[in-house]
Amino acid sequence: MPPQPLTVLGIETSCDETAAAVVRREADGGCAVLSSIVSSQVAAHAPYGGVVPEIAARAHVEAIDAIIAEAMRAAGVGFAALDGVAATAGPGLVGGVMVGLAAGKAIALATGKPLAAVNHLEGHAVSARLGARIDYPFLLLLVSGGHCQLLDVEGVGACRRLGSTMDDAAGEAFDKIAKAMGLPYPGGPALERLAEGGDAARFTLPRALLGREGCDFSFSGLKTAAARLAEGVTGEAERRDLAAAVQAAIARQLAERSERAMAVYRRAHEGRERRFVVAGGVAANGAVRAALQAVAEAQGFSFTAPPLAYCTDNAAMIALAGAERLALGLVDGLDAVARPRWPLDAAAALANPTHVPGRKGAKA
Repeated sequence: MPPQPLTVLGIETSCDETAAAVVRREADGGCAVLSSIVSSQVAAHAPYGGVVPEIAARAHVEAIDAIIAEAMRAAGVGFAALDGVAATAGPGLVGGVMVGLAAGKAIALATGKPLAAVNHLEGHAVSARLGARIDYPFLLLLVSGGHCQLLDVEGVGACRRLGSTMDDAAGEAFDKIAKAMGLPYPGGPALERLAEGGDAARFTLPRALLGREGCDFSFSGLKTAAARLAEGVTGEAERRDLAAAVQAAIARQLAERSERAMAVYRRAHEGRERRFVVAGGVAANGAVRAALQAVAEAQGFSFTAPPLAYCTDNAAMIALAGAERLALGLVDGLDAVARPRWPLDAAAALANPTHVPGRKGAKA
């Protein structure tokens, strides 16, 4: 029997956005976003210079019902018209994840619709498909505030990790350096604005992992060096130059390690079309996009990034990931658990973990 169109409600609460969306996945694999509602908590966390998990969880509880109702209203569909419900089940701030997953379970139970407990990272992996037709396989750079990894994406639930951050994620480095420079939260966009017109060559910043084999990332040295330079910077022109240097250094490392991953991907998929997809909040940075697009073109890869609205956390990507899982008959029970950590490539995570008990590390 040919595949059927699927209309899915998606719910996302893994960090500081309460989001709900309705997405229709067509039988041919295309999709239409019928609604996408995002309630940001930026104002609540701004006084602390970062996301406070307890505040985030409470805000999700207060907002979730209204956000879901607004997404359904904007889509012009009722719960009876849904073919399934998808909710982020991790990784993320577990208090927030529990709120969205519980809401998804409640709707699935009340309506008798199937539930897809979605990996937030898989949502980012398919987010570029919200704005373009992209076939599997493709090379994915997932780069955000909590994640930085390169993945060979063969299909739904089939991701092979080629590289990951050894310490901070790129978005985390952006935010922490911005905070050290006295910029407002969220720091990444503020630093990008400050960098406009700056001279990136004025400051010399360390180039991590030069000459090291593999596709892993490291931003902690850059973060420390930039924070120390920020202490002695005076005047707006110097601040602009430092911001430009930081942005260029992060973009350069992302491009260098992605180029290494392209060589690995090319050997694994010889003779097949080469596709490079960049997703996550840092994909919204113009300098980063330009650097990554340039290296993709030089290596013979097509370049795709999600529309800006779907770079940062949103529920449309969760709905699409859920629809793709449901189309394959992958349904989760109401006993699905919320996970603070949930790697896309479990085998790679076990063999080469970025986090061990008693030591902080990247979420994935």
